[in-house]
Formats: sequence, C-alpha cells, structure tokens
Amino acid sequence: MRSYLDFEKPVAELESKLEDLRTFAREGDSEAISEELMRLEVRATKMLADLYAGLTPWQKTLVARHPQRPHCSDYIAGLFTDFTALSGDRLFGEDAAIVGGFARFRGTPVCVIGQEKGSDTESRLRHNFGMARPEGYRKAVRLMDLADRFGLPVISLVDTAGAFPGIEAEERGQAEAIARSTDKALSLGVANVAIILGEGGSGGAIAIASCNRVLMLEHAIYTVASPEASASILWRDSARAQDAATNMKITAQDLLRFGIIDTIVPEPLGGAHRDRTAIIAATGAAIASALEGLGNMSRQALRDARADKFLAMGRKL
Repeated sequence: MRSYLDFEKPVAELESKLEDLRTFAREGDSEAISEELMRLEVRATKMLADLYAGLTPWQKTLVARHPQRPHCSDYIAGLFTDFTALSGDRLFGEDAAIVGGFARFRGTPVCVIGQEKGSDTESRLRHNFGMARPEGYRKAVRLMDLADRFGLPVISLVDTAGAFPGIEAEERGQAEAIARSTDKALSLGVANVAIILGEGGSGGAIAIASCNRVLMLEHAIYTVASPEASASILWRDSARAQDAATNMKITAQDLLRFGIIDTIVPEPLGGAHRDRTAIIAATGAAIASALEGLGNMSRQALRDARADKFLAMGRKL
C-alpha cells in the first residue's frame, strides 16, 4: 500500500478515485468508465509532474526520508552479484548500520560499503536507522584497506541522517573513527564512487563519501546537519526546520551548481519509491559511467584528482 506525504494529499485523493474506477472497470466493461479512467490517469500524472517540478527543499527532505524509498540493501540486491558481507571492525564489534563486503558489479569485482536504515520496525532497530557507531566506521576502514590492497574499486551507498550521537559512541571515539574513515577514503589508490541515495547527513555521510565521484539522486539531500538540528543551533527552535532546509542549500540541484557533487541521477516521477526497478537501473548506469571515467587512471592520479576535487570546493561560489 502506497504511503503519501502531507503535501501529496491532492494526488492521493485523485489516485484513490482512480483505484476505485479500476475496480469498477474490472467488474464490468463500461466504455464510459474506461474513458473516465483514462482522463483521470492523465490528470493524476500531470498533477504529480507539476507538484514534483516545484518541490521546496523541505519537501525534498521529506521525499528523501520517505519510508518506502529504496535503501542500501535494495540497491545491493539489484545491482551486485556474489555479494559477500564482512562483519566487525576487529577492534570492538559489529555495527549493522553499515553494510559492507565484496561483490561483482557488471562482472567486475568491487568493494561495496553502504548505510542501511531498515524497512520495518525490527530492521530499523537492528540497523539503528542507518546511524553508525565508531565500530561501523572502523569496519568501513577495514574494507577500504582490503579493497586498496587488492586493487578493487570502492562503491559507497550513502543514506544516513548522521552518525549515532549516543554517549557510548562518543566514549568509543566517534569523531576519531569518522576522521580516519574520511582520511582512508581520500587516500585510496583505487577509484571510489559515492552515491547519495536519500539522506547524506554530516560527518556520518562524508566518512564514506569522500570519493573521486559523488553522485546524488534527484530528490536526495546532502547536508552538514539535519534541518531540525540546524534550526535548533541557529534559532534554538527545531520547528523552523523548513527555514533551515531552504537556507542551507541541501538539494542536488544546488550542490551540483556549487561543485559539491558531480552528477544528478533522475528519479522516476513521484520519487524513487514509486518505481524501484527504474531507479536501481538508473543508479547502476550512473555508477558504471563514473567508474568507466576513472578506469585508466594510476593510483597517484586518483589520489591527486580526489584531493583537487575537495580542495576546489567553495571556490565556485
């Protein structure tokens, strides 16, 4: 059953009428019903297209957080074969918020690292809503080390509101773990590509997204802090999250203009959750194109290009 966001209520009402008409059409062969059905389908498609053509940054934030949006595990299942997950950081324990391992992408061996939010209550609790603890980032470093040793490209699937802010995470060195993961991603001698699937939040995202190429889905967000947290910091009022989202320039369109990301991957009409097969295929094509452009570069050239990319940020303003 499709879940609708608050701003999608007009579309929800129209699509509900459409579903009722489809039921009548299946029960009887009425030409009048068929004509009305076609008319409403055209109207619903146009309404959805008009709505999504003018989304505000806050509305994009809601779409990026949609509960039915495909998550890391969906992309791993749809894009990779022979995926073998590795667990644990060899220092403290396992963190299910970060899923990682080795697989084949279109026949090529790769390392995959992603943040998994979960799709129901049980899995969300198990994966801690995609908010990793220090052991998650240390696992990512372990995987990147192995990929570097064996010359395998690294693909990062980013989808997190941020690193876990709990006391136990701070006690185990959260900031240090994020910094080491970021440093490892920047220093790799193999190509790495990151794609922002939904939320790219703060250091929790950049820890695995410091890559040669950063791709971003059309309605995803990428931000130094969540709109709610930013509103609390700036105005001491989390209710002003919409104002924060507007002023922070967190959308793919803004970030491409600023040179923070390299490519926007178009989403199906109405968001990635409306057509999982299409968005997974489009994401795979974008990753393949990014890797192809990096395929002939030497280890040092990859490092230098990555450093130049991040040092240039802010100079295009």
